[in-house]
Amino acid sequence: MFKGKDYVYEVYREKSFSKAAQNLYISQPSLSARVKKIEEAIGFPLFDRSTSPLQLTEIGKVYIEASEEIYQIEQRMENYINSLSTLKTGHLSIGASNVFAACVMPRLVTDFKRNFPDVDIRITEGNTIQLESMLSNNALDFVIDNYRYDSTMYNKELYCRENVLLAVPKRFPVNEKLKQYHLSYDDMKNKKYSGAHIPAVPLFELADLPFIMLTPGNDTRIRGDRLCREAGFHPNIVLELNQQSTAYMAASTQLGATFISDILVSQLPSLENLVYYKLDGKTAEREVFFYYKNHKYKTRIMTEFLAFMCRANNKRL
Repeated sequence: MFKGKDYVYEVYREKSFSKAAQNLYISQPSLSARVKKIEEAIGFPLFDRSTSPLQLTEIGKVYIEASEEIYQIEQRMENYINSLSTLKTGHLSIGASNVFAACVMPRLVTDFKRNFPDVDIRITEGNTIQLESMLSNNALDFVIDNYRYDSTMYNKELYCRENVLLAVPKRFPVNEKLKQYHLSYDDMKNKKYSGAHIPAVPLFELADLPFIMLTPGNDTRIRGDRLCREAGFHPNIVLELNQQSTAYMAASTQLGATFISDILVSQLPSLENLVYYKLDGKTAEREVFFYYKNHKYKTRIMTEFLAFMCRANNKRL
């Protein structure tokens, strides 16, 4: 019914078949035949051909009103597509743990929005189980995590590498014995300890300390338990907490040692009452990825964000 609305609308606008045909670059008989076909499909005439200039019938007026509404919808759709193609609209949903939501995402969002200020970016905090479930259900576009997701279900882009360190209260006497392994806060900020020439502390020397650990199932807890086993002891756990930042602050009260990400330490203020130690082995090293679902349609914003990530990685390297 509205497939040939452009022909009808041009006749309405010019109030003449001959003028409309000239504007449309078709012959007058061809235009008349096309309008007639539409009228036959509707079952009523759209124009009163007995008048000069042409006038709309009652059905014709309703048809033109409907056509104008369709034009408006088409224009909104075209404007929206143009906005998407230039990233002047749209949204991006990213899931992150407490550490990455606090320490990584603010800077990334700020840098991305410098180029695309009109894109709406939403950050959802949660643990790995919650975030993976939301990613699987398409509630999130990306998740940033240091946990290994199933490669048959998710693609990934490397964001950075991080190290698990040990933060120990200064008051513990064992620190005097291990002075050669001490790392400063500046070492944390600049990652000067990452080279092979910087020695890792023999963790068994700290076996008698009280430990503040994250709750079971957390990747840092898993790695902390494994590091202790590899050093030949089971940690004396005096407190279990849900968040690394909370464990870090608890350690600063001189309660116990805690395993902590260098990303978190580098983003928080210096705590002068803690001593930091580098840990040995692959268990203390992990990679941080942005994950996204396999076979999911990638919006222009998702594609641009991945390209932004690659550029950011190249600058870091």
